[in-house]
Amino acid sequence: MSGVWFAMGLTLFAGMATGIGSAIAFTAKRTNYRFLSVATGFSAGVMLYVSFVEIFVKGTDALTATYGNYWGHWVNVASFFGGVFLIGIIDNLVPSAENPHETHSEAETAPLHDPLAPIPNFSETKLYPESEHNQSPEHRKLMRMGIFTAIAIGIHNFPEGLATFLAALDDPSLGVAIAIAIALHNIPEGISVSVPIFYATGDRKKAFLYSVSSGLAEPVGAGVAYLILRLFIGGDMPGVPPQLMGILFGGVAGIMVYISLDELLPTSRAYGKGHDSLFGLMGGMMVMALSLLLMK
Repeated sequence: MSGVWFAMGLTLFAGMATGIGSAIAFTAKRTNYRFLSVATGFSAGVMLYVSFVEIFVKGTDALTATYGNYWGHWVNVASFFGGVFLIGIIDNLVPSAENPHETHSEAETAPLHDPLAPIPNFSETKLYPESEHNQSPEHRKLMRMGIFTAIAIGIHNFPEGLATFLAALDDPSLGVAIAIAIALHNIPEGISVSVPIFYATGDRKKAFLYSVSSGLAEPVGAGVAYLILRLFIGGDMPGVPPQLMGILFGGVAGIMVYISLDELLPTSRAYGKGHDSLFGLMGGMMVMALSLLLMK
């Protein structure tokens, strides 16, 4: 049971990183966008490397031991693309009014941490207020955008929590690596939620709470994973059947690859300059490779 609590704690840590992003937006005098670019690229590198080199291979080993060398590979590949298909459906069904991973300029984030900073004049988009906060149609639209952004990120975080929990349950050291990667990628997401809600309400506490709430979807995903395992195994989960763990690992690898390519790398490119994104990507792969070598 201690392994379950450890896995759940790691998942909670990864999810709460959205609050770190929100806190940075409200306290830092300047947002280090190049750091966010490298960190998000690093997260993508960790996820891609661990998905193909470790998690997918674990799925193959578990499934070939159960279904044989031929059909085991088929089931593993089907699980992988099943995970891609699942997160793809989630991605297309989420009602996001705006891109939940959009970058925000220094002018947009300055009033969050400096009450004396001027409110930017977004005359072209008509989304941001030029005066006091009120309930004008522009503010309602902005609030709706902020809430949809929080919902979108929350739903996207759900399978991430499932991935972190399952990995940590099977291999705690692997779970730590994945949790750190997901936490790094949740930091800019916290900023993305805070900015529009602050401009809509003028309330820093409300913007922070919405940001933190979007990250709570990850421990919820872990809880669902735990319930699924209890349903299939029952009792205190003395051991997960290899065929079930293999299918879950294949699906988790697919989910993480999709998240890396669809969310992390585009976000990293948007925040960075030059080869920042590539440096972060390769750094994440190298650190993950070194970690796996040292743990053998």
